[in-house]
Amino acid sequence: MSADTLHTSANGHDHGHDDHAHGDHGHDGAPHGSLRGYLIGFLLSVILTAIPFALVMTGKLDGTTTAVIVLAMAAIQVVVHMVFFLHMTTTAEGGWSFLALLFTVIVIVITLAGSIWVMYHMNANMMPAAIAEAMSQQ
Repeated sequence: MSADTLHTSANGHDHGHDDHAHGDHGHDGAPHGSLRGYLIGFLLSVILTAIPFALVMTGKLDGTTTAVIVLAMAAIQVVVHMVFFLHMTTTAEGGWSFLALLFTVIVIVITLAGSIWVMYHMNANMMPAAIAEAMSQQ
């Protein structure tokens, strides 16, 4: 073993550089993607995209209900991608991945709620077209 790959631990045992599981997810309990997992994630993503697309294209529901459903499907799809494609679970990396997932969900909720709030108030506070036309003729 060369000197640059040999490390001595605190208890005096020598370990080769390759003995450490840096980036090796085979032994640390991190979840691995399987074809079945990727297919489930893909199918869920397609369904979570098709439902809002169909709602918008058919126009069966009113605008507010459609917007809420589209935003809910988007939030669910982010979680699906994080679980099935990024493999974030409560056990991966000692729970830090789950904390990242939880933080992401919180940021998404704040962003979506803030966007809806701003859009609602912009719509409610905008000047109606009739008043704007009357003011422009003065």
